[in-house]
Amino acid sequence: MARHLITSALPYINGIKHLGNMVGSMLPADVYSRYLRRTGHEVLFICGTDEHGTPAELAAQEAGLPVAEFCARAHDAQKAVYDGFGLSFDHFGRSSSPQNREITQEIARELQRNGFIEERSIRQVYSNADGRFLPDRYIVGTCPHCGYDKARGDQCENCTRVLDPTDLLEPRSAISGSSDLEVRETRHLFLLQSKLTEEVERWIAAHGDDWPVLASSIARKWLTEGLQDRSITRDLEWGVPVPADVWPELAAEGKVFYVWFDAPIEYIGATKEWADAAPAGERRDWKSWWYEADDTVRYTEFMAKDNVPFHTVMFPATILGSRRPWKKVDYVKAFNWLTYYGGKFSTSQQRGIFTDVALELLPADYWRYFLMAHAPESDDSSFTWDLFASVVNKDLADTLGNFVNRVLSFSRKRFGDDVPAGAGAGAAEERLGEQIAGLLAEYETQLEALNFRKAAQALRALWSAGNAYLDEKAPWLQVKTDPEAAALTLRTAMNLIRLYAVVSEPFIPTAAAAMRGAFALDGETGGWITADQARALDLVPAGTPFTVPPVLFAKITDEDLAAWTARFGAAVG
Repeated sequence: MARHLITSALPYINGIKHLGNMVGSMLPADVYSRYLRRTGHEVLFICGTDEHGTPAELAAQEAGLPVAEFCARAHDAQKAVYDGFGLSFDHFGRSSSPQNREITQEIARELQRNGFIEERSIRQVYSNADGRFLPDRYIVGTCPHCGYDKARGDQCENCTRVLDPTDLLEPRSAISGSSDLEVRETRHLFLLQSKLTEEVERWIAAHGDDWPVLASSIARKWLTEGLQDRSITRDLEWGVPVPADVWPELAAEGKVFYVWFDAPIEYIGATKEWADAAPAGERRDWKSWWYEADDTVRYTEFMAKDNVPFHTVMFPATILGSRRPWKKVDYVKAFNWLTYYGGKFSTSQQRGIFTDVALELLPADYWRYFLMAHAPESDDSSFTWDLFASVVNKDLADTLGNFVNRVLSFSRKRFGDDVPAGAGAGAAEERLGEQIAGLLAEYETQLEALNFRKAAQALRALWSAGNAYLDEKAPWLQVKTDPEAAALTLRTAMNLIRLYAVVSEPFIPTAAAAMRGAFALDGETGGWITADQARALDLVPAGTPFTVPPVLFAKITDEDLAAWTARFGAAVG
């Protein structure tokens, strides 16, 4: 079986992420990782918090904490939420780790040795009150386009116009509020992407045709517009320091690498963190996943569309320029936006549903299934409370949950606490087995192609097939005249429940565990269902003890909808 390296875009450290962040990278990566593990592949699923850059310092300042302490607390808070969502990371690291610092600095040294980094003088805003140069986001003022008085020096959040600090009216320091600013000359390092353009073009030409159109079109648009040399250092107190052995003067000035230079390298850094965290007696070879691994590892990245340029152009340029055989991505799965009633989720304005609050309202499986069934793959998709309730009630509560409950409850009532034997399988069961095998093959095809909405449709069809079989056979009527036929129907339905427990696990792991736990079976292997097993539907032998699990999915009521709509709003103002 293949070795699969899977990464999802690093969530930024300044606050708990919203549902759009979850569905845009981490959740689909988890669904895919779970499926691959179940089907026997070796998987390494890596992620971590992105902790450097201006917003981290500003968030720490607002919280009244040293930035290192703020980031440590925020990392733990985010990790707790992701654990609550059942994300099965092999390691969830931190871009501020010593491992990432070491690897980032070494890659920078290689780029310098190969002639792809250049020191240049630029003019930058300096705050006399703060005694420091201010990165763009450390400058706030009034937007000249819309009049918003809290626009940043890189972009106005209100009208989304891209800005330069000198565009702002009445500019002031975001640190002290001082307007005593001036423009001074300073020196920074630039990654010479222009010299790497042809190499990046060749690399994308060799790989990009296999990617979704969303990812390949964004990458090629950047190439068409021409790769520009890019500053990769900043004047910040928090970040990966410029190595003093190569750039002693810049190191003495406290320069650190730009967050978008070191953040993708954290995929490698987090893998080394994973290796270094191995328990006593276990050896983990992190380099076998990243170094000289083109022929042995398939690497898949998951991200929202705004992250695509950095992962398909800037990070590959960095790796290519290092002239070292680091593993480069094979497949980029990009997502559009999940919106809240057609408007953008916003972390800064707390607009929409955030992942910690979501878990307070309902267990993770409700959110996991809805988000993947409506993943913004081909276009943006919109979250509304009515749509959410409709999907939960129809697919999870009625189609799956009700099937499990009525089969097990009725069988226990009529035949006791063991799986009944009943008559031998007949034509109806043979047709059902063929149908289930076909639907399972479709489900596998869509998961392997990373088409998550279509995979959810196939999973829903598997659940619906069980309900159709049960309605056709009507064991509640059979039992009155032919108990053996009713027992066969119920045994077959129980085998469907066992099958659902296995194949639903990537989407709804908690419910899947409850379905598995309903049957007292020895030898749980954690494997997948083969086509022959699906046709035979003989996964749970007659006589196997079973229990009726608690209700898998409760329906969302009109009262729930009214309360949530009142709390979170049903429109974006």
